[in-house]
Amino acid sequence: MSRIFTTSVNSVYPHYVNKVERKGRTTKELDQVICWLTGYSATELKRKLTSETNFENFFAAATLNPNASLITGTICGVRVQDIEDPLMQKIRYLDKLVDELAKGRPMEKILRG
Repeated sequence: MSRIFTTSVNSVYPHYVNKVERKGRTTKELDQVICWLTGYSATELKRKLTSETNFENFFAAATLNPNASLITGTICGVRVQDIEDPLMQKIRYLDKLVDELAKGRPMEKILRG
């Protein structure tokens, strides 16, 4: 079991915020991306963040967007579409979306619209 599975989402979230804000994107856009992927409402996301939910429980309770399988490319040198562990793949989907947001990709493309 990877250490990231038991890491709280709340402990990683500020790093996501810093990454996107350094590139001129907003926390609101970050939350929109996370909610799109997980199916959480903004209120549910805030609740998950304040309750110190770990990644395993965060994604276990999520309803992954049906278009999540359209997320492709590499993260940390690994193709996200080739990751075999379902939980790790979901975490890497999130990482990939955060990267795309930080790189200035248009929101409609990030959300696979």
